[in-house]
Amino acid sequence: MKQLLALVLFVLIACGASPKQEVTPEKPVQDKQFPDAYLGIYKGDLKISNPNVSQTLPMEFHILQTDSTGVYNYTIVYGEGELKQTRAYKLLTVNKATGEYVVDEDNGILLDAKWVENTLYFSFEVQDNLLTTTERFYDNAMDFEITFSSKKNKKQTGSEQLPVISYPITVVQKAHLVKQSQE
Repeated sequence: MKQLLALVLFVLIACGASPKQEVTPEKPVQDKQFPDAYLGIYKGDLKISNPNVSQTLPMEFHILQTDSTGVYNYTIVYGEGELKQTRAYKLLTVNKATGEYVVDEDNGILLDAKWVENTLYFSFEVQDNLLTTTERFYDNAMDFEITFSSKKNKKQTGSEQLPVISYPITVVQKAHLVKQSQE
């Protein structure tokens, strides 16, 4: 048995490995240039889950160039037929190097967004509700997700010196959208 262990150690050493070889993590994949590398129209189904009902509706997400540098058409389409709703916004580049963007709803509402590792994040409060949006991009698809929490349902734990407030999530909207076309 000792001879077998010695042989295994010898083979490992001869092949350039050692029994305590450190595993080096893979290098992170370089981000593609956002949003230019992800321009296009994405389609799929949006699943909405809340305590009372779950439903699925068709959804589209469009991110397209405009004539202005650093400004993109950013459109979300929900539903179909008479129930179809289109929300046309602009995505404004604030600082591409640091991943800072703004979603301009063209009604005085500006939502700060952050691009990190192929994902655009933004979080905001409206009418005592907290919403977090996550848009993760892949080569030919994207995942779109919105979580919703009411500030009225807050729960406080912890201590007087370190209170922690949580906001239970009551609605989740998720979609896996496939790229249909480039701009």
